[in-house]
Amino acid sequence: MKDRSCAIVAAARNESGGQAVYVLPITHSSPIDHSEAVELPQQTILRLGLDGLCSWVVISEANRFSWPGPDLRPLSGMWLDSAAYGFLPPRFFKIIRDKFVEKGRHGELGFVTRTE
Repeated sequence: MKDRSCAIVAAARNESGGQAVYVLPITHSSPIDHSEAVELPQQTILRLGLDGLCSWVVISEANRFSWPGPDLRPLSGMWLDSAAYGFLPPRFFKIIRDKFVEKGRHGELGFVTRTE
């Protein structure tokens, strides 16, 4: 399994009272269909400490897993117990959240449930 950066778009209590998060993958692969992903602004890529290459947030597929859980990986060179790069700018987050919700309304989302 490949470790990859992702954007948290939603969180909810799961059946056992824990926290479940929904995350959207971040990829370097330019989408064939641009309605499937949103390009991260270069300034945000650099501020978050990503590798500087063009990146897209895929809004057509989401992963769901328990937080915290075994699917999180600590960031090397960052805070010891952190798996977070930081926050997306509010306006950019709203764009990806709204597009994600719209895809859901139209039944155009794929979901993968990770380790619980």
